[in-house]
Amino acid sequence: MSPMRLIILLGAAAAAIAAAFLVRGISKPQTVTQTVVESQTVVETQEVSETHVLVAKRDLVVGDLLSPDDFKWSPWPEKSIVPGYRTEEDSPQAIDELSGSVVRIQIYEDEPILPQKLVMKGETGFMAALLKPGMRAISVEISTESASGGFILPDDRVDVILTYDVQVQTSESIMERPVTETILQNVRVLAIDQVFAQGESGSPSQIGNTATLEVNPSEAELIAHAQRLGTLSLSLRPWADALDTGSRGARTDLLVGGNGGGNGVTVFRNGQASAGIGGS
Repeated sequence: MSPMRLIILLGAAAAAIAAAFLVRGISKPQTVTQTVVESQTVVETQEVSETHVLVAKRDLVVGDLLSPDDFKWSPWPEKSIVPGYRTEEDSPQAIDELSGSVVRIQIYEDEPILPQKLVMKGETGFMAALLKPGMRAISVEISTESASGGFILPDDRVDVILTYDVQVQTSESIMERPVTETILQNVRVLAIDQVFAQGESGSPSQIGNTATLEVNPSEAELIAHAQRLGTLSLSLRPWADALDTGSRGARTDLLVGGNGGGNGVTVFRNGQASAGIGGS
């Protein structure tokens, strides 16, 4: 064999061996090592100091007369307390102190109670805050006899009764005769004298001389006019009548010169009253 052919054969053999090793290396599975670094989140907890703040137990609207059931103590972060908040630690008697006040600005449920939103008893504007929108307050003189023996208390319901004299013409002379009639029904009592709520014992602490009633503008005119005509008495009604929204039976005809009130002579014939005569 010639030297040249031998060299070619050796080169071919070397190339075949190299190719075999290359194919073997490619077909062999490779192991990949991956390092995974897991990050850990550390949550730090910090204890928050709390106290109890006086809040509203329900939505309070303007004009609400507050009672102890309208308040409650609620947990509150100490860092969030602002001046004016009542805390149980500093003002343990706050519920008793604020009961009987009237809402000046609306307060929502679970909202802390601020004194700027209330009108306290005895403060200027308390009666105006106590009135419902569109209503008026008017006072009438009362006595033990004219106010159900002194058992009429603020927030009760009463009828207003007018007693006055009319002149009756008979065949022989003109004589006066007393007449009594209800001129207004189911009226709310706002106060007796300057007492806006009954005492702790539930009974009146004194017999008042003046009752303040909640009426609409025309009813206020009627009561003012009726006090000039005669004597007013208050008749106590049951608490159930507070929900009665029917007619109040206002005798507004007295304002325009009806049969009553001394607008002349009322003539009675056969037991029936005729129209007044000779009135001004």
